[in-house]
Amino acid sequence: MTGKITKGIAGFYYVHADDGTLYECKAKGVFRKDGIKPLVGDNVIISVLDSENKIGNLDEILSRESELLRPAVANINQVLVMFAAAKPAPNYNLLDRFLIRMGLERIPVVIGFNKCELITEAQKAEMKEIYTLAGYPVYFFSVKEQKGLESLRHALEGKTTALAGPSGVGKSSLMNELCPQAEMETGDVSRKIERGRHTTRHAELFVLQHGTYVMDTPGFSSLYVNEIPAQELWSYFPEMREAEKECRFTGCCHMEEPDCGVKDRVKAGLISAQRYESYRQLYTELSSIKRY
Repeated sequence: MTGKITKGIAGFYYVHADDGTLYECKAKGVFRKDGIKPLVGDNVIISVLDSENKIGNLDEILSRESELLRPAVANINQVLVMFAAAKPAPNYNLLDRFLIRMGLERIPVVIGFNKCELITEAQKAEMKEIYTLAGYPVYFFSVKEQKGLESLRHALEGKTTALAGPSGVGKSSLMNELCPQAEMETGDVSRKIERGRHTTRHAELFVLQHGTYVMDTPGFSSLYVNEIPAQELWSYFPEMREAEKECRFTGCCHMEEPDCGVKDRVKAGLISAQRYESYRQLYTELSSIKRY
């Protein structure tokens, strides 16, 4: 019988099988011998040992389409990078780091802004344009006021999605709304520093419906992309790839060079000035790293 690992704790793997049953499984010793560690999200073949008590044996791990290291999870179809629209205000530089990291992992991204009731329609349009110009789908919703959630559900349908983003933006609250059986602890945002406590403690997939899974992940306060050479950074900004062909100089860094296609598009409003400023900050940061 085939299924998907939704949780792994202390050597036990919980597999949501194709028949809708959740089986508690132990992995064969051959995996340990071959240095293979089953991951949450793995599609697997199991044998049922005790149907009444829902006990099984994990026999085979099917080929992985993708794999993340942090959190350790396999076969993610997309990542929902989630920030608050306000309280706390979105940190665009951190958001761009998330997008670059997912670009490195070659995993598609959708962007979600919670707490949309706290901003105006004009602010919403301005925020949306920053990332739609870069080709990213953007969703605004409010868990508190039950707004925009149906559109978001449609974006998740039929996929395995990881939720990512800093703490305090409502990820666990969204998980509780999408999947009440998750019963995740939600943390209040500190009123003084407007940041949330880390409330998610392990990677676990939750079944929204057949073929649709969502996983919450621990919040992040920083995200490093130091392995990218500064000269290659532009290639992780999708809106710059086409513009780069219009640059006068081969190997243009899109910083101080004249006749730069990227800077021309920024001036024309075809690339977000906010995104370009984020690019400049990251380029300067990566340029200062000594590489041996």
